Amino acid sequence: MKESGRKKTGLSPKQMFKPGNMLYPLPAVLVSVGDMKGESNLFTAAWTGTVCTNPPMLYISVRPERYSYGLLRETGEFVVNLTTEVLARAVDYCGVRSGRDTDKWKDTGLTRGAAEKVKAPLVQECPVNLECRVVKVEELGSHHMFLASVESVDVDEALLDHKGTLHLDQAGLLAYSHGRYYGLGAARGSFGFSVRKHGPSDDTKETRRAEKGKRRISPAGAAEGKGSARHAKKIRRKGAK
Repeated sequence: MKESGRKKTGLSPKQMFKPGNMLYPLPAVLVSVGDMKGESNLFTAAWTGTVCTNPPMLYISVRPERYSYGLLRETGEFVVNLTTEVLARAVDYCGVRSGRDTDKWKDTGLTRGAAEKVKAPLVQECPVNLECRVVKVEELGSHHMFLASVESVDVDEALLDHKGTLHLDQAGLLAYSHGRYYGLGAARGSFGFSVRKHGPSDDTKETRRAEKGKRRISPAGAAEGKGSARHAKKIRRKGAK
């Protein structure tokens, strides 16, 4: 068998998963927490993701020493706010400053919004807000994983068409990779394009449309497909009367 030429580095799993060497790219989200007394905070998280579509569930992993950890434990609620390239500076700031020392809402100029299902505030400037309620906490080691159900989804109306389909590709979402923040770049295909019965010219046209920003991609990305936002228990249009 021909060797690939790839060299094994001998990195242990522990070395690989230290902050600078993780699976990536990852979403860079703002997590907002708060209680009935009005205390609230923002922090940045990249260790987050979908774990189930029916019922809709996600997770965030948080170090116990973080300021917001106590609020998460106390209330069992939080909001995952999807971020954009425009918000990169605020996202970074909320990841390197502690709520113990400063008011990150004030420092960044971000606006608290009222969530519908949870006590935690949402970030108005973020295009999508996922209101979450913790169902289980796994104390894994350096991080504790908060497994949560998505109770409501708040969406900027500019991202919804007349049919109510979410076009998340228009949001300019932010990603994190090896210590740097990136935009997502141009689409290179849609789910299943590799097995569709069409010629190479069709693939070329699809890529060109994506590069020009004219292509509409459903929020589901891979397997969920068109209208996947309906998997959430409720979708609330931000700014709707």
